[in-house]
Amino acid sequence: MAKLTKTSLFKAQAPKAETPLDKTTRIVGKMVEDEAEQRQAKNERLRNARLEREANTPTKPTR
Repeated sequence: MAKLTKTSLFKAQAPKAETPLDKTTRIVGKMVEDEAEQRQAKNERLRNARLEREANTPTKPTR
């Protein structure tokens, strides 16, 4: 049986080079995340404006 040492047991793996497809996937993923954050912020802003407008609008009496 081979003698196990720190260097033979835990070999450092060389980092894998990023392919052009990996780079594109990473960039597009970041773009999608950014767009989703912007969309959520816009929806929250519009929802708050609508709720405020509805709260300040007097209700019409029903017949």
